[in-house]
Parts: sequence; structure tokens; C-alpha cells
Amino acid sequence: MTTTGTTPTARRPRTRYDERMYALMNRREGAALYATTRQRRAVVVAHVLLTVASLAAEFSAFATATVWLVFLPLVLLIPWCIATGVLNAATRGLLELRTRVLDERQLAERDRVRALAHRLTTYVLLCAVAGAIVIGELGGLTVGGAVLPVLISAFVVHWLMPLWVAGMTAQDEPADETDE
Repeated sequence: MTTTGTTPTARRPRTRYDERMYALMNRREGAALYATTRQRRAVVVAHVLLTVASLAAEFSAFATATVWLVFLPLVLLIPWCIATGVLNAATRGLLELRTRVLDERQLAERDRVRALAHRLTTYVLLCAVAGAIVIGELGGLTVGGAVLPVLISAFVVHWLMPLWVAGMTAQDEPADETDE
């Protein structure tokens, strides 16, 4: 697609909501939680584990009719929300802010993160399909009962993978010259 000779369309002005969300995503009070690559990756791992634990509890609750497992995701929701907030702050709202709020560099980064995340999700879904085939063929098990949990898991991974990739690939903030 060629854009030669075209003028870019003007962006819509920022709204109060945009300004509020931009300010929230760029607050620096919690920067110590995600200042280094190691810390951001630890938060991503914690977020993935909390997500997996919540889904596993829900699926187990429905499969075994164990009522107390239904409430486990509610307990995990608070740390999951905190981890989500840390990741959003670490990426400065890269995936949450509206397009009109982001500059060209951030838009390019968001596109790169989404492309990589969706590529990874494709591999996850491919592995899930291959695993279902292997279980069905070699194990002689009926895969039908696992279809709903697999579909829900695929949706959750597809939904959260961009956030996880953004958290894993976010660069360290440059050191302030006044800190030296």
C-alpha cells in the first residue's frame, strides 16, 4: 500500500478521559516495582501464574462439582489486578491508552508487541490442537469434554498475551542525570 501524495488525517483531540488515563498510566510512584527487566519479567510470570491458577480453579470446580473452587478466582482477583496495574504502568499504558494519546514511537511499539503476541498465541493454539489430537489418538481418550476449557483458555491467552509480551519486552527507563 502506497501513501505517497496523501495527507494523514488529523487525530481527534484528547478528551478528559484520555488525559486522566494518560496521567494514571504515567504515574511514577510505583516505578520501583518495575524498574528493571528482571522485576518486570517476575511480574509477568506472576500474572501468568495467577491467570492459570484462576482458570484451573474454575475448570476444576465445574469438572468436580467442588463448590469452594469457584471462589478461588475471587481471592486471586486482587493480586491479579495489582499485577495488571504494574504491567500497565511499566508499559506506560501502551495497550490501554487510545490511539490518539500515543505518539508515533508508542504506536509502532504497540503494533510490534501485538504482532509478536499474536504470533505467540498462534503457536500456543497450534500446540493445543496438536495436544488434543495426540490425546485423542494415542491415549484413546475422548477430547469432547475438554473443548470448552480449551476454547476459554485460548481466548484468555489471546486476550492477555499482548500485555505479557509488552511487560517482558519493555525497556528500562533511562537514568535521570540528577541521580548520578
